[in-house]
Amino acid sequence: MPHTHLVEQLKENLQVAYRQAIDADAKLDELKKAGHGKFSTIFTQDEGFDARSNRFGPYVQELAQELTQLPNDASTMPAALEKFVRKLGVLLQTLQAFKSQAK
Repeated sequence: MPHTHLVEQLKENLQVAYRQAIDADAKLDELKKAGHGKFSTIFTQDEGFDARSNRFGPYVQELAQELTQLPNDASTMPAALEKFVRKLGVLLQTLQAFKSQAK
């Protein structure tokens, strides 16, 4: 597989997102108990996610599944990687923004 190193880096970034999602979801649970966080989804369909959730975990799970299903074919791999990286970037940016706002 020609993109092995890149895929390993994506796995590492996804692990970071997973750990941040656990913390963010816990904070969202606290906010909900306090009567805040009245929204139905974190991301719109425009961000490319199929999941619809008011927690970050399902989005991380969707990306983890996509990562395991990346094609090995050199002709389809770049498009699949581009889509994955875009979604991972949106997720990480949103988690970072949430973390800085939730302090």
